[in-house]
Amino acid sequence: MKHSFWLLCGVSIALLAIHAQRLVAQDTLAQQPIPQQPAIDVPLALSSDIDSLLSLYHAKAYLQQDASCETSNTNPYYDKEVYVQRLTKMPTVMEMVYNQPVRKMIDQYAERGRRQVALWLGLSNFYTPIFEQALESYQLPLELKYLPLIESGLNPKAESQAGAAGLWQFLVSTGKHYGLQVNSLVDERKDPIRSSYAAAQFLRDLYKIFGDWNLVIAAYNCGPDNVNKAIKRAGGNRDYWQIYPYLPAETRGYVPAFIAANYIMTYYCDHNICPMLTDLSMKTDTIVVNRNIHLQQIADVCEVDINLLRTLNPQYRKDLVNGATEPYAIRMPIEVINRFIEREDSVLHYKADDLVARRTEVEPSDGTASSATTSTRAVSRSKGNNPSGSSWRRSSRHQNSGHHSSRHHRRGRR
Repeated sequence: MKHSFWLLCGVSIALLAIHAQRLVAQDTLAQQPIPQQPAIDVPLALSSDIDSLLSLYHAKAYLQQDASCETSNTNPYYDKEVYVQRLTKMPTVMEMVYNQPVRKMIDQYAERGRRQVALWLGLSNFYTPIFEQALESYQLPLELKYLPLIESGLNPKAESQAGAAGLWQFLVSTGKHYGLQVNSLVDERKDPIRSSYAAAQFLRDLYKIFGDWNLVIAAYNCGPDNVNKAIKRAGGNRDYWQIYPYLPAETRGYVPAFIAANYIMTYYCDHNICPMLTDLSMKTDTIVVNRNIHLQQIADVCEVDINLLRTLNPQYRKDLVNGATEPYAIRMPIEVINRFIEREDSVLHYKADDLVARRTEVEPSDGTASSATTSTRAVSRSKGNNPSGSSWRRSSRHQNSGHHSSRHHRRGRR
């Protein structure tokens, strides 16, 4: 009996000790400080050099300052209630809340980023129709059209240190997962049309995972794994503003920057920001080629600035369109397409040996002088698989500069 009594006492003491340890652990966790204003990083697009945007061909050729805009260049002060009311009135599906991180980003746009916002307002005339159609095709909130402002600053040639590229800043692996080709000649992450449809599909898939647009935007920035880790650290809470302290510093600034972008692109006049004027008189269309062709051939023979062709076709990394491998589309002004059709043979033969020629068979030298001059075969032009001999196929309709082609579903990747 004495043995059983002391055994029971020992078990009771052990259980009490374990319970006390759990209480101490829980109390320690409860007392751990959660930062009220954790540090946030300003998205890279907000700190990018505006000169890189101004150097884009369409920015130089089709944007200009509005000389008639006579507003003050100062940013007015508004009370918190004004911001709350304006954000509430915006016609959005996604919630547009006000807090200090959001206010900080609004101030960033309205003060230091004034010139950048003016440029974005002008450039948006080129890109917004593309973004809206892609988002609409997947039935996504149209306010997501401002995500590329945060990602790339509306620079289709933007590249990050992490290897992301294009308006929507796709990594190579993610881009390929959503059907974007990336190789030595083509980088479709920089194609405004194809990358926009890939981004819409990616956003749709993220919403299927999280069911909350703030979490979707956060996951677009830092990846689903980091968002799930933050949710776990927040005790399973799936409210973005509750998991906020546990997200990477850049992501903590990402959703506020997105809300602020929607705000400033709506209420820019109230902050005395004058949009740059946009000339959209140029109409463009795409033509599909099935032979190798260099943009320089088109530029010289069809009398068009090669920088314009590069701007309309930023996906071609070396100016070479590898149509012999598979059909590729080239976007051009309507009048240039008409010249191309009329001068097709001249275009294909112009400096072909220098610009598009590739050796297809080479016999290694046997060391004799005669073999060095007779052993190679070269094909300067590839006719592809077109029995009719024609190198092109025209799209069915034309649109404004930068607007999407009717062929965004080519090769069945979407």
